[in-house]
Amino acid sequence: MASDFRSLAPLIEELRAWRASSPHDEVALAAVATIVRAGTSSPEVLFIERAMREGDPWSGDVAFPGGKRDKSDDSLQATAMRETLEEIGLKLDPESFVVRLEDVFGRLNGYRVAQFVFVVNEEHALTLNAEAVSAFWIPMTTLVAPELIENVTIERAGVAFEVPCIRLGEKILWGMTFRMTRALAEAMRWGAAQSPPSKR
Repeated sequence: MASDFRSLAPLIEELRAWRASSPHDEVALAAVATIVRAGTSSPEVLFIERAMREGDPWSGDVAFPGGKRDKSDDSLQATAMRETLEEIGLKLDPESFVVRLEDVFGRLNGYRVAQFVFVVNEEHALTLNAEAVSAFWIPMTTLVAPELIENVTIERAGVAFEVPCIRLGEKILWGMTFRMTRALAEAMRWGAAQSPPSKR
């Protein structure tokens, strides 16, 4: 079933008008696809829950489809599209690409990730590979709801630190994906709420 693509036209126009504060280049180590569709009450954004994998620093996290750039990728956008197809079986049409937002840097390791926003207007059956245990759509109204934003203590490599997150039932959206989600809300002018101050 198709979404009401017309309802996304103003949003697409808003996103295309967004301008990065720094020039884009091709030096990021990885790229993700932020995929948006029309919803019943607000646009919806696609997330995955990453599988628990030894050696994966984002193991078990809520994330956008994406991953490391491969030597065969012509561009970082191609990386985001290839990884999306591999992880969730969704072949993104290049014409669905709308905007590249600011790259995000990992606070602990400095890892640089590029963020590409795509807008889709059809329902897609998703086929997950071993890297993802689930995929789900979250309305923007939920992602900017002040009552769902809190601080949480995370432990990585034996170090515990407090970070802002969005509480999604038993799941938490934090870290680079949290910051990318906030950047998306800002670019969409979706009235993102202020997050609690982070201690790290």
